Amino acid sequence: MSSSTSNTDPAHNSAKIAFIGAGNMARSLIGGLLSRGYPASNIACSDPFEASLIEAGKLGAITTSSSNADIVAQADVVILAVKPQVMADVLQPLTSQLQTSKPLVISIAAGIASGSLQGWAGTGVPVVRCMPNTPALLRAGATGLFATEDVSAEQRQLAEAIVSAVGIVVWVAEESQLDAVTALSGSGPAYFFLLMEAMQEAGEKLGLSAEAAELLTQQTAFGAARMALEGDTDVAQLRRQVTSPNGTTQAALESFEANGMRDIVEQALRAAFLRSEAMAKELG
Repeated sequence: MSSSTSNTDPAHNSAKIAFIGAGNMARSLIGGLLSRGYPASNIACSDPFEASLIEAGKLGAITTSSSNADIVAQADVVILAVKPQVMADVLQPLTSQLQTSKPLVISIAAGIASGSLQGWAGTGVPVVRCMPNTPALLRAGATGLFATEDVSAEQRQLAEAIVSAVGIVVWVAEESQLDAVTALSGSGPAYFFLLMEAMQEAGEKLGLSAEAAELLTQQTAFGAARMALEGDTDVAQLRRQVTSPNGTTQAALESFEANGMRDIVEQALRAAFLRSEAMAKELG
């Protein structure tokens, strides 16, 4: 497994990128690319809904179309930003085009295995699967990537440059590891929201106003994340550094440990992991 917070600037890359689907995640990626200087003339987007295309068009002078075939025709990269349930219907009409040009296909649809994607797109089409999370909408995402053997080193670099426009990327060596990515970072924001919700409620019970409890919780979460991301110290050491002997923090942490917090977290992530595996089988 390898990770990157690459500042790779794709601005001078001439690759033509076609987004099939103009939803929130596609628009976030488009916005991230444009903000880093990627030429709008090299980006196209298709969607059956005019309202979605209008929103995408507001990001810059990109090409918008209701025809998937039209934007795929000249594409070096095709990004599949559609719901998993419609993936086969989207890809199968494009099979001959994709077989002829063999663009890099990047899928951000959860649960659709690369084997299924290549079955619909055609044998030999290079596929990268992505597992992003919702903070990507704020360009603060964490995304897991897996590349099939048909993906060249240059295409891997291009995929990383595109996806890193909305946050950090982590490459996994085995496709099955994307289920672990799903359990950890894909679903992870909700875990933190639950902890923040519980902290706010506890703060109110201790006498704080709802507004004060909410603001203190949010800023504390933000500050802790920045300390973990921006420093060279691992989180275990950071925890020790803010825990004075016999102090308030130690009292709280001992309560967490006594109530099995680590086991609760492990069980929760395993439940998400197993559900991710099951969903992949259901979606074929």
